[in-house]
Amino acid sequence: MWLLVACLCAGHARAEDGYDLWLRYRPLPAAQADAYRGRATQLVAGTSTATQAAIRSELLRGLGGLLGRAPALSDRVTHDGAVVVGTPASSPLVAGLHLDLRGLGREGYLVRSAVVDGHAATVIAGNTDVGVLYGAFRFLRLLQTAQPLDRLDLRDRPRVKLRVLDHWDNLDGSVERGYAGASIWDWWTLPDELKPRYTDYARANASIGINGAVLNNVNADPLVLGHAYLEKAAALAGVFRPYGIRVYLSVRFSAPIELGGLKTADPLDPQVRRWWREKADEIYKRIPDFGGFLVKANSEGQPGPQDYHRSHADGANMLAAALAPHGGVVMWRAFVYANKPGEDRTKQAWDEFKPLDGQFAANVLLQVKNGPLDFQPREPFNPLFGAMPKTRLMMEFQVTKEYLGFATHLVYLGTLYREALSADTMARGPGSTVAKVVDGTLDGHALTGIAGVANIGADRDWCGSVFNQANWYAFGRLAWDPTLSARAIAEAWTRMTFGNDAAVVRPVVDMMMGSREAAVDYMTPLGLAHLMGHGHHYGPEPWDASGPRADWTPVYFHRADHDGIGFDRTATGSDAVAQYAPPVAREFADLGRIPDRYLLWFHHVPWTYRMRSGRTLWDALVRHYTQGVDDVRRMRETWAGLKGHVDDERYRQVASFLAIQQREAQWWRDACLAYFQSLNGLPLPAGYAPPAHPLKYYQSLSFKYVPGYSAW
Repeated sequence: MWLLVACLCAGHARAEDGYDLWLRYRPLPAAQADAYRGRATQLVAGTSTATQAAIRSELLRGLGGLLGRAPALSDRVTHDGAVVVGTPASSPLVAGLHLDLRGLGREGYLVRSAVVDGHAATVIAGNTDVGVLYGAFRFLRLLQTAQPLDRLDLRDRPRVKLRVLDHWDNLDGSVERGYAGASIWDWWTLPDELKPRYTDYARANASIGINGAVLNNVNADPLVLGHAYLEKAAALAGVFRPYGIRVYLSVRFSAPIELGGLKTADPLDPQVRRWWREKADEIYKRIPDFGGFLVKANSEGQPGPQDYHRSHADGANMLAAALAPHGGVVMWRAFVYANKPGEDRTKQAWDEFKPLDGQFAANVLLQVKNGPLDFQPREPFNPLFGAMPKTRLMMEFQVTKEYLGFATHLVYLGTLYREALSADTMARGPGSTVAKVVDGTLDGHALTGIAGVANIGADRDWCGSVFNQANWYAFGRLAWDPTLSARAIAEAWTRMTFGNDAAVVRPVVDMMMGSREAAVDYMTPLGLAHLMGHGHHYGPEPWDASGPRADWTPVYFHRADHDGIGFDRTATGSDAVAQYAPPVAREFADLGRIPDRYLLWFHHVPWTYRMRSGRTLWDALVRHYTQGVDDVRRMRETWAGLKGHVDDERYRQVASFLAIQQREAQWWRDACLAYFQSLNGLPLPAGYAPPAHPLKYYQSLSFKYVPGYSAW
């Protein structure tokens, strides 16, 4: 029998369905496991709280899986190789070491090699159980990624206070912009049935430092604040609590009318204010550690304070006052725009919120998208970052790939997040990065946050594909520390997901690091944006001018005609560039200095415009579109070379999705070039293949049942 087992293990890795995410804990190679076992022979960990029990369970699970044998449980250290876990308050052994835990705060941790009762040990300590939990996951990550365990001296704490996933899940089980199946919340069976998946969701989030979850769509149904749904939310909060995760709810501003029977939702009306206070009191009776409210107001038809001639600050502060006695926060979205003829949509958030700087209550975070438009494949950073020093600004990223190929395109978003976070606003001089605005260090704010629109659904693999899991992982790691390297995060995820074989790690990381640029090239190169199909956002429709409002149409944004292309946002156009700090504005406005990647975002230029490369703009566009397709083809070739190094089930899924991506990248390239060529009448550069079909063919395509689209 042992021979049969050995033969099976020597062949392909056993098939995996992706459920375990990056917490696979598969057995390490024998030599590596042997080396690590001597450092994990005993586990000294308490279970007097739910979080302590979760820590001990995770360490037993992780060490047992990775090393082939779980450490022995003990209440004291009897020989070398113990792992000692706890806080000074929960563990006499940790208290006796007199560790310097200052500066670690509530969520920080220390992982250190030490001598305990005369024996070599590894100590995982923090000021609270939650800090120790994060330290335990860090220790397991070291083993998963084959890092040395001798002479450990790791200290870490989150740079951002609120690290939150925003679920755009509806109460009917659908998910707006969700590409991984239905909602993971089974509202119908809650609060009675608590699925194991809820606990696994909490484990995954805790492993990367996420500490909050907004359960429902920003286009909120007022029923979520009803008694029945609050009981359901409380049940989920009970599952999440041991893992340091707070529950938040998206609320509809008009709920006092629709749920409370009032005649108004005016934020200055005493009855309205009383209704929200009483609702907050009710919530906190059920969920004592409730995080607060997320609000989308006066945007895309949602009700808000402007319906009563009040400001966004009036609305946010009314809710903040209701939550403040309980320690709750308001996350007020800055994604707003009106339909004013001739007005540049990218300017409207700045125009509405910049004048309100300093008017928001201390427990209000203004949640700002990374770019001024709407989660496009590439945007310049949002000019609100750096422009509101008296207001706490919270970053909003999109983890679900609404504009980047849904579930089937391999697009690693760690590079997008880092591009936005590392952008220099120049608001207080050089080095005033978006990351410093978000983590509060630029303007001295203690209440800080990063939100990510979740890509999680009921699919067995959680995210619709294995590589989409990397974006959830990268979001959490960068929310914890916005300065981390996108490549280092990709490498850690790859090692945890596929193992430490260099023959797999190196090519997979290289694929990931180039994937987002490839998508930009075959979708929206050189600063183009919003070229996708109307409503469903699937596929190219640069010719579309049929939306109910101009600024929902591609033609509004690319402004292509016979002579040129691009949106003039300089002083001769909409002057959106003036919303940036003067040094940034001067760079973006200067054709000689603006980076090529933002050219058509800020400038309308002739097709014959000479790029710094010496090529015409038209030639450069054709080259970028073609380069994107070529890059996907090379990704397919790279993945094909990994056959036999990756388990069959995950290998097949990725291979099939890359085939879809190559076909759709070609579609994007050909449809866009056919349309633009119909306007400019220019030939393609020598050596470049024409579109496979006439423009009318691409214009004839229609799609009725596109994933992830739900009306609100």
